[in-house]
Amino acid sequence: MSNSKSSSVFTKRMNTTPYGPPLIGALLRMSLETVRERMLERLHERGFDDLAPAHLIVLQYPGPQGLRPSDLAARLRMSKQALNYLLGELERLGYIERLPDPDDQRSRRISVTKRGDAVAAVIREAVAEVEAEWRQQLGAKRFEELRSILVELNGLG
Repeated sequence: MSNSKSSSVFTKRMNTTPYGPPLIGALLRMSLETVRERMLERLHERGFDDLAPAHLIVLQYPGPQGLRPSDLAARLRMSKQALNYLLGELERLGYIERLPDPDDQRSRRISVTKRGDAVAAVIREAVAEVEAEWRQQLGAKRFEELRSILVELNGLG
């Protein structure tokens, strides 16, 4: 038998924010989630409906082209085993190939296929859509300030 008092306490607790307003990390994550949702929507609309959110991690900028799986795992901060699972799926689906490394025959390098390149183009279009919406919402000047600040914070400027 359920205790209605504990249930209402739980419900009340769920509707509060004991941590205060969102910090910058949460705000950046929420924006990233908006971008990723749009990317998947567009990919699925264009027939790439075999891609899942986890695959986007491997395909994210600047892409896996030419990297060794171990180097990509380090860059993505994920285990080699988890990455190799995703690479296996992407290879099976025709988005990448793992080819022998010409410099080290014991190793492999990731090569993005034409199908993978097509995905990258759709992803860039989807992100451009989101950027256009944000530019409209914020105004061109504030959007460019936001972009400039993010470029600087990421050491790309």
